[in-house]
Amino acid sequence: MDKVVTSATDAVADIPDGATLSVGGFGLCGIPSVLIDALLAAGTSDLEAVSNNCGVDDWGLGRLLAEKRIRRMISSYVGENKEFARQYLSGELEVELTPQGTLAERMRAGGSGIPAFFTATGVGTQVADGGLPWRYDDAGNVVVASPAKQTQVFETAEGPREFVLEHAIVADFGLVRAWKGDRHGNLVYRDSARNFNPLAAMCGRVTIAEVEELVEPGELDPNQVHTPGVFVQRVVALTPEQAADKRIEKRTVRPR
Repeated sequence: MDKVVTSATDAVADIPDGATLSVGGFGLCGIPSVLIDALLAAGTSDLEAVSNNCGVDDWGLGRLLAEKRIRRMISSYVGENKEFARQYLSGELEVELTPQGTLAERMRAGGSGIPAFFTATGVGTQVADGGLPWRYDDAGNVVVASPAKQTQVFETAEGPREFVLEHAIVADFGLVRAWKGDRHGNLVYRDSARNFNPLAAMCGRVTIAEVEELVEPGELDPNQVHTPGVFVQRVVALTPEQAADKRIEKRTVRPR
């Protein structure tokens, strides 16, 4: 039951080239930065990352991207990373842009054993009709585009309405960051750092959690646990220095 691994290096050592990763965080809030840096040091490449965004140019997933370790992204927002835009528009990176709520539900469904679901989001757009550019060539031509998706009309309280079928996401590995965690893998997130972390943990076949504070089994109030240990296979306890190393994506202050 003790799932604690001695280091982030050991925790990610068996992640192979070509793996699919579900990665928690929103912007730079709640990202598993230590695990990401361990992957960077390991030299793992050809990765597909499922995450709300791709960090920034010098932090988070942006560090893997800068070293050309990511071949494909499934995400909903990518506007803070100039290198991301450059790689995408020059044909070096494949990107499947997904509405944010749909992405969250695809990850949740993958962790819940639901293979697909219908949603109204995207009906009547290229999300449903197909044609969203997933990959360009170096001349700016679209070489891979999203396929058309199945749609179906269902009766709702407001009357008949069209919905689009979305498929669940199951990743080879999930990488998350928690405020507290115990040796059994039960996790608690703090405030907005909760974001995509529970979903990334759910949909990973093997989920690795870096925790800012490791506690003993029984110390967490069961009513406060956000991710039960059944979803987590490995726990990495951060040092105080690692736990405190949190970047601010955009610092906004007002005059004194």
